[in-house]
Amino acid sequence: MSENTAEVKFLAGVKIVDLTQFEAGPSCTEALAWLGADVVKIENPKMGDPGRRLRPGQPDNDPYYFHVFNANKRSVTVNLKSPKGLDLVKDMIRQADVVIENFAPGAIERLGLSYDVVKAINPGIIYAQVKGFGEGSPYEKNLAFDMIAQAAGGTFSVTGEKDGPPTRPGFSLGDTGTGMLMAISILGALYKRRETGEGHRLQVAMQDAIMHYMRINFATQGLTGKAAERGGSKVPGINNAPMGLYPCAPGGPNDYVFIMTSRANPEHWDRLLKLVGREDLIGDARYATPADRVAREAEVDGIIAAWTKTRTKHDAMTAVGEAGIPAGAVLDTMELHNDVTFEERGIMQTMIHPVHKPFKMPAWPVRVDGKPARIKHSPVLGANTAEVLGEWLGMDAAGVAALKSEGVV
Repeated sequence: MSENTAEVKFLAGVKIVDLTQFEAGPSCTEALAWLGADVVKIENPKMGDPGRRLRPGQPDNDPYYFHVFNANKRSVTVNLKSPKGLDLVKDMIRQADVVIENFAPGAIERLGLSYDVVKAINPGIIYAQVKGFGEGSPYEKNLAFDMIAQAAGGTFSVTGEKDGPPTRPGFSLGDTGTGMLMAISILGALYKRRETGEGHRLQVAMQDAIMHYMRINFATQGLTGKAAERGGSKVPGINNAPMGLYPCAPGGPNDYVFIMTSRANPEHWDRLLKLVGREDLIGDARYATPADRVAREAEVDGIIAAWTKTRTKHDAMTAVGEAGIPAGAVLDTMELHNDVTFEERGIMQTMIHPVHKPFKMPAWPVRVDGKPARIKHSPVLGANTAEVLGEWLGMDAAGVAALKSEGVV
């Protein structure tokens, strides 16, 4: 075992029945699993979570999507359309602390596991639901994936070049971001339940979650009185220069460094001029204030770019950072993957899987007493069925075998 990671047991003893699929729900339960909860993923016996991307009668050639959202969990296969299968899950719910689902609108009710049913089984249950659109929304029955939530939640509208069309952000904030908000809420509900013994129903919509992450943009609207705009590499509403992406050598698709000086620190501009060899402009009235520099932004950007083009993005980030000015090189996934310092710190960890080849992936980034949580491989479909039914329900091998023969598990 790696010495730079640790078993985190904050949630040891917490049992979670995980009825989630794809990303938004699994992101939530994976976070809780990293913190030590016993997350048992209930899956269809034939194909499992659609996020597995299994192909009937063929080997799985794309396990990575499933890996990154289902580490540290266990898998139990149950046919929920079988009366015995449904009863089995209800028995597990009696033992559980949390039930979470992110099926399409109305699906969990049709399966017979609505909040009212589950609460009657276990009055202290924390029942969590992740949907695309909120209850009471005109779109509440609509299906949604990450990109739908981001479009309807506002992020597309503020992403892209100033005079260009809305642009899809390049990461899945709608799914994983929503999952993190639900995970935090579940932790709060668990904490309160220690005092009251009461359960709660928690609901979050992906569209609503995206709006939470848009708070800066709403603040900009409050300042300007109009909808927040796109600004490309600039930040609309922040009138400061220099700020933005600057090209670096050798000119590849991601050879850029983002430099941002602060209005609150006038020394940033002078430090930058000294760094790029333009001390002659220190004190120049044309660039004296942030407003002056914004008025001459193209000139200011040209001054900085003339210097960055002669450096690699890593050299530029190092030099600008050491000069006391915020800067960040644009790093792609391969560069991040190959940076050994992330693995040395346990932020990137290698999943050793019993079926698939080793896979290095981002782990839970919060360090606990100096070490991040240790990653465990994502579960093989149904691999933990007998184990979990024995631990949770006291079922023996013969009982599990009987259920298997009937197609229940």
